[in-house]
Amino acid sequence: MTYYPVILVDSSLLVAYYNARDSYHVQVQDFLADSTSRLITTEACITEVMYLLAPNSRVQNEFLSDVAIRLYECESLIVEDFARIAELNTQYASLPGDFADLSLVAVSERLNISAIATLDKDFDIYRRYRRQPFERVFLPQ
Repeated sequence: MTYYPVILVDSSLLVAYYNARDSYHVQVQDFLADSTSRLITTEACITEVMYLLAPNSRVQNEFLSDVAIRLYECESLIVEDFARIAELNTQYASLPGDFADLSLVAVSERLNISAIATLDKDFDIYRRYRRQPFERVFLPQ
């Protein structure tokens, strides 16, 4: 297995980790337990995870506690990211656009991070810098 010092983490993976009923829960638990990489997500993903974990406030708070102790680093968007997200939203209009996903694409370009942990197949379509595929580091069985 290839080691990635930094991995972007998508909402789908986080929801599977915190939702014990998710069909990928155990696989995601094992993946995260074995990971020694820095895990980075965005505020948009955190918002999406909170929404998808509702109405279970206990699980939401468990997730927020893990963010607070920096189990996942939250990368804030900067002004230039919003312009890039708008471009991506046009480019991928047929998907349809998911702000959380597109925020990860913008951050991946700005920070030059190609590795992503996700369950979302759209990341097989999204391209970094308009041509480079993501390196999917978690492939569910």
